[in-house]
Amino acid sequence: MALTPASLTDLLNHGYDTVIDVRSPAEYAEDHVPGAINLPVLSNEERARVGTIYKQVSPFDARKLGAALVFRNAANHIETALSHHDGAWQPLVYCWRGGQRSGSFAWLLSEIGWRSDVIAGGYKTFRRLVVDMLHREPLAFKLVQLGGYTGTAKTELLPYLAARGVQVIDLEGLANHRGSLLGGMGEQPSQKAFETKIASALSDMDPARPVLVEAESSKVGEVLVPPSLWEAMKAAPWIEITAPIEARTDYLMRAYADILADTTTLQRKLAPLKTFRGDALVSQWIGQSAAGDTRALTRSLMLDHYDRAYAKSMKAMSPTIIDRVEAEGLSPENLVDVADRIAEVLQAIET
Repeated sequence: MALTPASLTDLLNHGYDTVIDVRSPAEYAEDHVPGAINLPVLSNEERARVGTIYKQVSPFDARKLGAALVFRNAANHIETALSHHDGAWQPLVYCWRGGQRSGSFAWLLSEIGWRSDVIAGGYKTFRRLVVDMLHREPLAFKLVQLGGYTGTAKTELLPYLAARGVQVIDLEGLANHRGSLLGGMGEQPSQKAFETKIASALSDMDPARPVLVEAESSKVGEVLVPPSLWEAMKAAPWIEITAPIEARTDYLMRAYADILADTTTLQRKLAPLKTFRGDALVSQWIGQSAAGDTRALTRSLMLDHYDRAYAKSMKAMSPTIIDRVEAEGLSPENLVDVADRIAEVLQAIET
């Protein structure tokens, strides 16, 4: 039997005990169904070998070798990763297009007595549903953007708001990037995996209630905000946070402590700004970094770079600002108060 989902929500609410991705580790690493475990029936090298034989020798020889490898690897998974499951276990299996790899593995599991099914169309079905939501159709959610100058703790506010029942999409968290020149936080997900994270988060939300998203550009690090979401963001009203420059400086020094301490990487990232801010200003920043004057550097980066870029962007976009929330400071106590006020604004929108 094959699961044939009519929507992404149907697929994600599948009801099976375990979802098994039997594709190669490289395919799984690029993107996969949320929560799926990877039990490849062909390794990266084996998949390449079978593909070469298919093209250069014959499809029959490729299928013969592929079958031997698939069942050999499947037997190992049954003896190891799956050995603890009892007879009531219900797995859902998929491969690239719901063909031989998933079909063979699911058949073997069913022969043992487990009630296994496959996803009709495999990963391609899942990916099509994500693309339908985020590329082909208007987003079925009413967004509100959370804006404000750099250093107003917008990202840090999101968990406070989520704890108050606000529907939140944390693009920077999903992209593993702080959304600025100095914002790298390690390896980013692939574009497909980024979109999967967004689609999965949205599928759990109520379209009748507003969804808060931090104001971002169309690119977060190296990944792009998918088009349906970007169009909804551009049309969304804003709640804007303001805070004193010294409070913003304190906050950014805490939030960016890792990059501020890494002077070599910091200076390398600052150097390209000469094109936009001139040699003299960038040389000043590099000198402040070398001298360890992180407060002066952080303050100047905001006033002379980020604030100017924000003002230019606001002039170009002219968003509808439904409320401005002024923060006296950006300590955890201050953020509790700010989150309460933002939640009240969003509650008024709902009613």
